[in-house]
Amino acid sequence: MRSPSTQSMDPTHRIGEYLIERLQAHGVEHVFGVPGDYVLGFMDLLTKSSLQLINTCDEQGAGFAADAYARLRGLGVVCITYCVGGLKIANTTAQAYAERSPVVVISGSPGAGERARNPLLHHTVRTFETQLRVFEQITGASTVLLDPGTALAEIDRVLNVALRQKLPVYIEIPRDLYNSPASHAHPRVTVSPEGDPEALREALAEAAEKIRAARQPVILAGEQLHRFALQKPLLALLARSGIPFATTLLSKSVLEEDHPSYIGVYSGGISRSEVVRYVEESDCLLMLGSLMTDINLGIYTANLSQRRTVYADSERVAVGYHRYENVLFEDFVRGLAALDLPQRSGVTHPRPETPSPFVPEPGRPLTVARLFQCLNACVDKQTVVLADPGDAMLGSMDLLIDSEAQFLAPAYYTSLGFAVPGALGAQFANTNLRPLVLVGDGAFQMTGMELATIARYGLDPIVVVLNNRGYGTERPMLDGSFNDVLNWHYSRLPDFLGAGIGFDVHTEDELEYALGAAIAYRDGFSILDVHLDPSDRSPALDRLTEALGRRVRV
Repeated sequence: MRSPSTQSMDPTHRIGEYLIERLQAHGVEHVFGVPGDYVLGFMDLLTKSSLQLINTCDEQGAGFAADAYARLRGLGVVCITYCVGGLKIANTTAQAYAERSPVVVISGSPGAGERARNPLLHHTVRTFETQLRVFEQITGASTVLLDPGTALAEIDRVLNVALRQKLPVYIEIPRDLYNSPASHAHPRVTVSPEGDPEALREALAEAAEKIRAARQPVILAGEQLHRFALQKPLLALLARSGIPFATTLLSKSVLEEDHPSYIGVYSGGISRSEVVRYVEESDCLLMLGSLMTDINLGIYTANLSQRRTVYADSERVAVGYHRYENVLFEDFVRGLAALDLPQRSGVTHPRPETPSPFVPEPGRPLTVARLFQCLNACVDKQTVVLADPGDAMLGSMDLLIDSEAQFLAPAYYTSLGFAVPGALGAQFANTNLRPLVLVGDGAFQMTGMELATIARYGLDPIVVVLNNRGYGTERPMLDGSFNDVLNWHYSRLPDFLGAGIGFDVHTEDELEYALGAAIAYRDGFSILDVHLDPSDRSPALDRLTEALGRRVRV
């Protein structure tokens, strides 16, 4: 382990105030949540601090908002009451764990003094430890602050895991201990892991040998490069070597997509054919921080060889079939950036398609392909795109995002309902960005009520509802009435909420007008109800269907 760093401090704090101080020290400015009696005391402390408490309509909305906030700011916080609130965000916390998003879950709970003789207190399930046991399975660290003598050290330990491992963590505070005085028995200690320098040298040497011998090396830049803030070493590696790079759908926009070395999104058969060929024909594929999920691999239509791969993420480093123990992901990436590699200037490789101007044909019914062509023309450096799973996410694969880390989608865990509340978290995380929300009608009906929260706080995302009257990506798998949803009048929601503007969009010229008006409107949210044929699909979904068909025929 690296030598621990220590910091002297005021010997006495109150538990709740200390937690708030530590969150502020790590750059948190907003906390998302829903009140309940077990957490009211802590929420009262929050309102008296410089942190802003954002009350959402539902706990799941708060969890998704905190997740998006964490992806843009490095740490997000959700605060809820015991069990009825906590168990509602088990899903959003599981997503954060699966996709390595450092969200701090703060839950109130029955007081320490109330637990004697195991009374049947409201919200309790089985035992007072039930909620803790659930979150132990979906967080990197968890704690219940029952002991003032260890509470401050526990807060430091758990937050350190969130920051070092980029995982969600769980902190439970009994409601009678928020204001309890506590002190550090010793100065605060923050421990950082330390890798094996000899193993690192050998791993880099073997990787360098493979790269230098390669005819067509390519980098697959993964989502963990963003989570661990390693974009600068990646840029240095690209500049020193001239090696082209692709991203996965989960890591889309890890670097600006107008970078001259960028070739596009690689996700097996979902991707454009020229990107698939270039990546899969590479004799040295550097997979840096890419999770080997089924979505990233195009539902396993990918054809990648381990023998030709240099693989590194937060869990392991391997060169071909050789695995190196105790090599830290961050050290390996920085080491690659410092290698003396041949400069491959003038390499011919695929490039993303330049967005073509959208020229609407008046009266022509909209298709998914034409919708995304129009959207591509209006995404700029002040836009952060949030895409919900389904064709909203698959279709956005071909959008060109020319700013770093400005595309958010749960492309591994694929939980519906992320994008609308995610816009809430994203705009608070960076007020200079305007969210463009791409969401299917089925997903919108799960969490779209967070438009009320968005209206309450005066935010101005543009929400595009892909209205194909149900779960469109599931219809090609197995269709039935279970894929249908009630067709809401989404464009009338501003009338119901008393805020925002709405547009009912059926044709190309209506889309062009609605998007132009939405972009110009900055006094609140805009929502576009975009009517699509239920059988229509994005080009990316068509590519995946064809790739899966070829695999079946073979």
